[in-house]
Amino acid sequence: MSELSVLGITVKFPFPPYDCQRDYMSRVIECLQRKQNGVLESPTGTGKTLCLLCATLAWRENFKDTISARKIADRLKGAEMFPDTPLASWGNAATDGDSSTYYTDIPKIIYASRTHSQLAQVINELKNTTYRPKVCVLGSREQLCINQEVMRQESNHAKVHMCRAKVSTRSCNYYNNVEEKSTDRDLVNSILDVEDLVKYGSKQRVCPYYLSRSLKQQADLIFMPYNYLLDPKSRRAHNIELNKAVVIFDEAHNVERTCEEATSFDLTPYDVASAITAVDKLLAEQAKEVSRMDAPLESFSADSLGTGLKIDITTIAKVKQILLDLEAAIDAFEVPNGKGVTKPGIFIYELLERAHLNYSTKTPVYEALEQMTGYLSGQHGLFLNTTGLQKLADIIQLVFCGEPAEKDRQLLMQTNTAHFKVHIHQDTFQKKKQTADLWASTASKKQGNILSYWCFSPGFSMQDLVNQGVRCIILTSGTLSPLSSFTSEMRIDFPIRLENGHVIERDQIFVSVIERGPDEVQLTSAFDRRFLPENMASLGSTIANLSRVVPHGLLVFFPSFPLMEKTLEFWREKGQANRIENVKPMFVEPKGKGTFTEVIEGYYSKVDDPVSKGGSFFAVCRGKASEGLDFADSYGRGVIITGLPFPPRMDPRVILKMQFLDEMCRKKTPGVKYLTGQEWYRQQAFRAVNQAVGRVIRHKEDYGAIFLCDERFKGPNAIAQLPKWVRPYVRPYVAFGNVVRDVSQFFRVAQKTRPPVEKKPTARRETAVCLSDTSSSTSRSAQSSQSAPGRQPQMAKAVDAHIPSLKRRRLDDHNGPNGMAKICIEYESGAPENHRRPTTLLAALEQDHLGGPKDESWAGEEKASRLSTLSLQYDKRIHDELRGGKRKIKVVQEQKRCVSEDMSEEGKASRAKGFLAEMKKTLSQVNFERVVQALQSYKKTDDLDTLLVETAVLAEDANTHNLLRGFYQFVRPHHKKRFDEQCRLQTGNGCGFKSDHALSKEYKKTLVEQGSRVCPAPTSTCTLLNTQQLNQGGAHLSPDPVTALSSSCSQLSTQLLNQGEEHLKCGGLLPSQTVSAPKTEIHATFLANVKKALGAEKSSRLFQAIRSYKQTDNYEQLVSVVVSLLTERDEDFHLLTRFGAFIRPQHKTQYKELLASLTGQTTAPTELSVVDEQPTHNGPPALTTQSKISTFFSSSQRR
Repeated sequence: MSELSVLGITVKFPFPPYDCQRDYMSRVIECLQRKQNGVLESPTGTGKTLCLLCATLAWRENFKDTISARKIADRLKGAEMFPDTPLASWGNAATDGDSSTYYTDIPKIIYASRTHSQLAQVINELKNTTYRPKVCVLGSREQLCINQEVMRQESNHAKVHMCRAKVSTRSCNYYNNVEEKSTDRDLVNSILDVEDLVKYGSKQRVCPYYLSRSLKQQADLIFMPYNYLLDPKSRRAHNIELNKAVVIFDEAHNVERTCEEATSFDLTPYDVASAITAVDKLLAEQAKEVSRMDAPLESFSADSLGTGLKIDITTIAKVKQILLDLEAAIDAFEVPNGKGVTKPGIFIYELLERAHLNYSTKTPVYEALEQMTGYLSGQHGLFLNTTGLQKLADIIQLVFCGEPAEKDRQLLMQTNTAHFKVHIHQDTFQKKKQTADLWASTASKKQGNILSYWCFSPGFSMQDLVNQGVRCIILTSGTLSPLSSFTSEMRIDFPIRLENGHVIERDQIFVSVIERGPDEVQLTSAFDRRFLPENMASLGSTIANLSRVVPHGLLVFFPSFPLMEKTLEFWREKGQANRIENVKPMFVEPKGKGTFTEVIEGYYSKVDDPVSKGGSFFAVCRGKASEGLDFADSYGRGVIITGLPFPPRMDPRVILKMQFLDEMCRKKTPGVKYLTGQEWYRQQAFRAVNQAVGRVIRHKEDYGAIFLCDERFKGPNAIAQLPKWVRPYVRPYVAFGNVVRDVSQFFRVAQKTRPPVEKKPTARRETAVCLSDTSSSTSRSAQSSQSAPGRQPQMAKAVDAHIPSLKRRRLDDHNGPNGMAKICIEYESGAPENHRRPTTLLAALEQDHLGGPKDESWAGEEKASRLSTLSLQYDKRIHDELRGGKRKIKVVQEQKRCVSEDMSEEGKASRAKGFLAEMKKTLSQVNFERVVQALQSYKKTDDLDTLLVETAVLAEDANTHNLLRGFYQFVRPHHKKRFDEQCRLQTGNGCGFKSDHALSKEYKKTLVEQGSRVCPAPTSTCTLLNTQQLNQGGAHLSPDPVTALSSSCSQLSTQLLNQGEEHLKCGGLLPSQTVSAPKTEIHATFLANVKKALGAEKSSRLFQAIRSYKQTDNYEQLVSVVVSLLTERDEDFHLLTRFGAFIRPQHKTQYKELLASLTGQTTAPTELSVVDEQPTHNGPPALTTQSKISTFFSSSQRR
């Protein structure tokens, strides 16, 4: 626990605060001391909520201590109680000179956020502090009521009226226990959120709703959703006292919209018709009662009948007449098709007057509506919709607020409606609303007009709060920028402001503006271009490419649901969705609430899955995912913004809002500054972007990338609208390849320098769906910090588990007479290159810990060693010869012969079976059967070309390259060299070919037999050297066999020369045109592969970039084009590796690092020169590379 002094207030903080946290607490306390409003922006991850709670509660404690000091001073009458600490030193920092002398003067703190889920997170943060104030959280009956009879009611207002009825008659046992339990000391001193309160109520059989209202009276800190404060009706219902209170709005970026919606309404024809239907039913019911009792109409009242309805039938009839007149007044307007009629706000009084609703009649009509709604809601049996009656009652409260005198009435009406507009328009959703109430009368099914009364200034509600006598109002959020435009609409002063920085370092954030996609099409979500096929295709390619370089979780935000749905549909048709799905499975935010939890949990699980490469979550700005979800660490390594989410320009409310603001600007009211309509329109888009951007970087150790994929983000005015902590890092990119290169480098560095958050095995997560921006990301980080055993990614494995047609069959199904395991017996067997025996004990232990190959997996390596017997004999002989040692070939041969004999047919079959099982696990059923069929065909026809074509599917994915190299064991000796070359071309790695692999089994056997009688030819091929050469010494006599061979294998025995065969190549190390293919042939192959993969147009772009590189040596420009073209598809990545042959020596290190970032694998330097393997001894390296380029283009032109 750390203590610090902030403006004379001692604040207890859980840990030493950062500078930005000190600044934030200082501004909070400044607001409280000076009684001034403040607007404070601090990015998510800076501990905003914790600072807010600690600073506010510390100030409140100091305020209380100051009052105590004054009381003591009054008692002592000037004497000092503590000589060393005079009372004057206690100061009045908290009260700022107030003369408060009563503890009742201590301000209550009202902490409001958008939802109860966010409030629950704030309460959890409070538990992490040392402060223990008396706490209360307010909620609705729907959230807190535990009376099952009430909760079974269809609508919320029906629950309200039934609850009130039970409370008034004391027929609710839960309510009856409230008075007794509300003084429970354990309850009063506990810090409970809504969920805890419901659990307590269920256990103690006490009503949580009325219990919270009781606790509110003595609470120091009251939590509530902020619509409870901003909606006058809700404020009255919860009896919230604001005088001298400190009001805090957390997540205040939504306050503006909430203020406007709280004071607006839409009265539909369905609302009026359903109200008339309800009144008709009530009239019919009461008429029956009158007839049955044979009572005179004048003397009828509900009291005499004992029905609970305290109004006479005449009043009910008057209410019906008001509804009929209101309906006629609204429908009397001739509304142009597709348009509406707009009137000034004060017109609402004129319209309601036509239905006999005014300040004089508002009270009796409102009371009658409440009586009727309560009575009908309490009726058992057939449900009757009373929404219309409740809506009319709410409208009367909103429009006719206050109790003005007759002379002041007109002025009040003008003041109340100054920021409103009346809009009457056709009911375009009439058909949909008809079906909402199956029991509605035919009157409710006719089409009519909608009466809308819209507020266009959030300042109306904010001024109402100020008029209630609050001490100060603090608005805070992670995304309030730009502050000037935000505060200008509130119509109250905010003298204290703060735009806080972030706690992260430069290397933790990457921000790019991507103007063009990989195909150089301009990216934009502008209205006239958003649905163009080329624009949607370019965006799809952009996201597909970025999904490969962003690790773990990737978030993609669209401006709206319609745009997202149409774009995704286009991608599915064009195959781009499959490209994204293959790398990061796609999860799409649903419109409804029902399936959202399942979708987000699926995304979290996929990111947690150690086998997967992560997941991608597609959502919309202003949606559920962009507002309150926590995507800390691996759940949100990248955020893609696909466009600017402007409000719908043709929406009547948007049009009127812009017109209203322009009108206010023209009036030029002194002391009040308004945004223009266009400024507000632009601000709304960027505020939604800023909120979505805030999903990344959730705490001090987090890191991530932000991609703004719309060319309209590049201007300085657009960048100025972004949050302060983002602006310094924004980098516009014209060439897409540069983005891929830089972000790959960013993540490579970040993963090395930042604590790794490793993926965990998929587990059931029990977290809340909607977490606040302040939600604790540490819990999720801790959950994912446990390392999982390393394993090879198997992309098809997860698909197999969910698609019945791809369910794997047991390998044993193939073990019959014609089983798959039998295929390989007749072929030479070689080991996959990635299964290497550890060279040291530590390496072996590490490999075993990481789930590396066990003994059975090393069988291929053992076999490869045995097959290399002749090569090992030769190497040993040369080494001994050059050292002058004795020849012990016979002993070695005998040992190797014994080893060779161990290679039984059963061993080959077992190893082949293991390889096929591994291949079957990795591939889909279709691809597996296709490859096996090709292998069977090769056995019969000896056609290597067909086998290469069918196994090309294994080269499309880096995860299956080891399987392609594993096929080397099935290739016949005379094809092994060619297969090795093709494998190197397609994957960048060969199969470990050596010249003795090309020897047939029979010939090897003959050589071994000859070796038992005389010095065998293969082992003595290079031992009969010219005496003159031996006397020369020099490098060719080096102990290194490779160096020696390069200069000493030319003088061979005449007898051996006459024998021919491949073994004369000295293990493949003798420079010979037959050992490595000519450059022109390899270049032609590479060129053909490029043209086939990219097509003529893109191939031309690539060749032009190489020509330019040859002339200018501009590596950046070359890489930009190469990366954008060769990273669009997974199957083109091997071309990216092979392209390293055209990179000049001074750039090879950079290119190697780029490849490592893009592929996640370390590339050996030799792999970058795969196109040209022949050693060159003359000329500088740069000239050699130019020669390669010239050769490439000469072959290109010939083709």
